[in-house]
Amino acid sequence: MYHKLAKNVCFTATLIMLFPILGCGSCCNGEKQTRQEEQLNSKTIKVTFIELGSVNCIPCKMMQPIMKEIEEEYHDVKVIFYDVWTSEGRPYAQKYGVRAIPTQVFLDKDGKEFFRHMGFFSKEEIVKVLKKQGVE
Repeated sequence: MYHKLAKNVCFTATLIMLFPILGCGSCCNGEKQTRQEEQLNSKTIKVTFIELGSVNCIPCKMMQPIMKEIEEEYHDVKVIFYDVWTSEGRPYAQKYGVRAIPTQVFLDKDGKEFFRHMGFFSKEEIVKVLKKQGVE
């Protein structure tokens, strides 16, 4: 019992620490995240970069600083993270047809998927994808 409780407390603490880093800010449930996605179709956002992974997956953890850098450096890119190993994130795994994590899905300004990648994705390669969509 203690081990399971300690694991849940650690997991919760990790999520709380990671939400600001991953751009989740105040959105804490799937309904708010869906509204957030819908609002992203504004003229200022050229690309929505959706990372589907888990805070407990090693390659996914390696993606976290990259996602933060992309969001900070490219103001016309919105980064969204879904932890697909949680009940809140699982519907997004189904929605985007995730077969392995991490999976990166890139949506254009109209919300249409234009690129997808599975596995660790370097910042340099992400920037190439973004530039093809006109991100400066």
